[in-house]
Amino acid sequence: MPKHTDEAQLNIPAFLLNPIRNEDYEPAEEEVDAVMESVRQAAGISPTQADVPEEGNEPEQTDEDPTVTVDDQSGSQAEDCAPAVDEQSQPEPEPAATPKSESEPEPTPEPEPTPESEPESEPQPEPKPEPEPEPMPEPEPSLEEDLDHLQAVERRLYAHRYASAELESFGATIDPKKATDDRAEALAVLMEEDHELLSKPEVGTMLERLGNKSSELDDTVAAQVRILTRDRNRLVNVPVADQAKLVRLASQSYDAWLAAKANDDWRSFAPYIDRMVNLQRRIARAKNPDADPYDTLLDEYEQGTNRAFYNAFFARVKRCVLPLLTSISKSGRTLSASCVAGRFDVNRQWELAHDIARLEGIDEDAHFLTSTEHPFSEAMTSNYAITAAHVERDDLMSNVYTMLHEVGHNLYEQGVNPDFNHTSLKGGTSMGMHEAQSRFFENYIGKDRAFIGPLLELMKQRFRGQLSRVTPNQLYLAVNRVAPTPIRVNADELTYPLHILVRYEIEQLLFDGKATAREIPKLWEERYRKYIGISPANNVEGPLQDVHWAQGDFGYFPTYALGGAYAAQFRAKMIDEGLAWDELLATGNLAPIRAWLRERVWEYGRSKDPAQIMQDACGEPLNPRHYANYLTKKYAAIYGIR
Repeated sequence: MPKHTDEAQLNIPAFLLNPIRNEDYEPAEEEVDAVMESVRQAAGISPTQADVPEEGNEPEQTDEDPTVTVDDQSGSQAEDCAPAVDEQSQPEPEPAATPKSESEPEPTPEPEPTPESEPESEPQPEPKPEPEPEPMPEPEPSLEEDLDHLQAVERRLYAHRYASAELESFGATIDPKKATDDRAEALAVLMEEDHELLSKPEVGTMLERLGNKSSELDDTVAAQVRILTRDRNRLVNVPVADQAKLVRLASQSYDAWLAAKANDDWRSFAPYIDRMVNLQRRIARAKNPDADPYDTLLDEYEQGTNRAFYNAFFARVKRCVLPLLTSISKSGRTLSASCVAGRFDVNRQWELAHDIARLEGIDEDAHFLTSTEHPFSEAMTSNYAITAAHVERDDLMSNVYTMLHEVGHNLYEQGVNPDFNHTSLKGGTSMGMHEAQSRFFENYIGKDRAFIGPLLELMKQRFRGQLSRVTPNQLYLAVNRVAPTPIRVNADELTYPLHILVRYEIEQLLFDGKATAREIPKLWEERYRKYIGISPANNVEGPLQDVHWAQGDFGYFPTYALGGAYAAQFRAKMIDEGLAWDELLATGNLAPIRAWLRERVWEYGRSKDPAQIMQDACGEPLNPRHYANYLTKKYAAIYGIR
C-alpha cells in the first residue's frame, strides 16, 4: 500500500509551497508537468494509470479554486488542476475511485490527516474515551438552610406524634372492640414514616452539621439538635419491620389484657408477654449491640440509668422501708379507714374529679377528663391534655388519689414552654421526672396533714351526707395508714416502692431468659409474700392488675420509685429555701408551689436531662437521703416510733 511522504521527498517548487494568490498569474506548463510527474513517482503510479481512468471512475470534478495548494507540513497528496465550471449547469459529481493494485485488496479509506498531525501509515486503534470528569461536589447547605430543614423535620414528627397520642388515647377510652386492628395499622404506618424520615442520611448529616455549629445556635435550637440526634440514634439501626410489629402487637396485646383481666385468665394473656419480651429484647440489641438489652430499656425511660443504678437505689430504699415496716408492726397501733368507707355515687365522683383538677391548678380550657380501665394521662401539646380515670363505687379515695396523681402529670405537660409544642422538646424529660410530678401532688401534697383540710372540704361538697362528720385528722390517718395491699395503685407511701421492686425483679428474670410468662404468677406470689407479707387472691390482684407489660413498657416500673425520691428532694429544697409549705397547703393555695416547679422543672421540657434538672433545681444530684428522711419522720410520727 503506498505510503504518504513528507515534502522533502517531493520535487515541489517553492512557488507551490508558499503560493501567492494572484488571479493574473499562471505557472509555466513545464513547471506543472514536473510537479505532477514528481507526485506520480512518489505515489508509485505509472503515467498510464494516472492519465487513463478506469471505466465508470471518471476523475472527480470539484467546485473549488483551480489553484493547487499544498499545506505546509501536511504531507498530503496534490490534486490535478481543473478548469472552473458552472455549478448550476452541472449534475452532482460522482466520487472519484481510488486506484488500486491488482496484488492488494481494496484498502479501507483512511481519514484525511489534519494539519496539526502527520498521518501514520498503520491504522491506529480507537482512542479510549476520556473519563468523564468527576461531578463537582454540591455546596454545603448554609446554616439558614439547615435550620429550615430541621424545623421541617420537627413539624412532620410533631404531626405524627399528635396523631399517635390521640389514637392511643382513644383506643384506651372510646374505641369499639373491632377497631383494634385498624388502629394498630394506623399507628404502625405513622411509626414507619417516622422511621423513614429520621433514618434519611440527609437528616443525619444535617443534624451533624448543626451539632458542629452549636456555638452559633440559640439554646432552644441547640437542645433540639441534641434531643433529635438522640432520638434518631435510638431508631436508625432498628429494622422498621420490628418497630411496626411492636406497635401492632401493643394494640393487640392491650385488648387481650382487657379480656384476660375481665375473666381472670392469665393463660390466654401469657403468650403476648413472651412475644413482647422477645421483640423488645431484639429491638434493644439493634439499638445498642454492646449493651445489656434490659439496661438499654432502663436508659430509655430514664437517661443515665441501668441495673447497677437501680440495684443500688433499691438497696437504699430497702434499708429504710423494711425496718420501718418491722417497727410499725411492733408498735401495735392500728389505724382505720372506716370514715371513708361506703358506696359513693359514680356521677358525683366524676364531679369531684373535676373539682380536684381545678384545685391542683389545671387549665380546664386545655384539659379533657374521661374514663378508662387503667388510669393514665396524655398530652399532645401544652394546649391539650387528657386525664383518664377509673371510678370505683365502693372506693372513693382511689378516685381522689388517681386524680391527684394523673393531673400532676398533666400540670407538668401544661407547664412546658409552649414554644416547644411542635418540636422534639415537647413533654417531660423522662418518666422518672414525670412520676416525680404525679407523686408529688398525690403524696407530698395530697397526703400532707396541712392539705387534708381543703381536700376534705372539697369532698364534703359532693358527699356532705356521708362525710359530714369526718374530721381532717381522721382523714389524714385513714389515707396514711400502712396497710399492705396487693394493688399497687392503692398502696400506702411506705410499701409502694416494694410493689415496684417486685416488678423490677421479675422483668430482669424475663429479659435474662430465666423465666417465661407462664411462671410470672408464681414469681409474683413469692415476692409479694417476701416483701409485703401478703399473697394476691387471684391474677387480677396479681400480674393482671397493670397494663404496662401489655403495652411493652418494660423498664418503666422502676421510674415510679425513682420519681418518689426526686419529689422528696424537691419538697426538701422548697422548704429549705423558705417556702411557707404548711401555710400554703392549709389554704389550698398551690400557685407558689406550681411556680417553683414550673421555673425549675416544667418549662424545660426535654431540653434538660433529669440529672441536670436535679442539679440545677436542688443544687445537688439525686440524693435518696431526702426520701428516706421524709418516710422515716412521717411514719415515726404517725405510729409513735422512736
